[in-house]
Amino acid sequence: MSGEINWVELPAADTAKARTFYGGLFGWTTTEFGDDYHTIDNGPAGGIAPREAKFTHPRVYFATDDVDASAKRVHELGGTADDIAEVPGVGRLVHCQDDQGTPFSMFEPAPRG
Repeated sequence: MSGEINWVELPAADTAKARTFYGGLFGWTTTEFGDDYHTIDNGPAGGIAPREAKFTHPRVYFATDDVDASAKRVHELGGTADDIAEVPGVGRLVHCQDDQGTPFSMFEPAPRG
């Protein structure tokens, strides 16, 4: 459903240490998805990712049925939206900021077929 949280990413300077920490805290296990990105197997839908200069706090993704229209609407409402990225076979996403600078992302799953 559009607007629901459908993914969470936790940035880490050392993803191995983060996986040990969250595994010890919540019992999470992870699966490597490439480039030191690890999806959470038995917790919230999300992943543990390498920390980047622009990605230092947890990132929340909201579901959307049309990422192009949603990114356009973000601009119309005074926010910003980066270029839309595609994850082959997974879906399309865009990183945004609202009109007050709060970061969030939106995700449109790939069509099932």
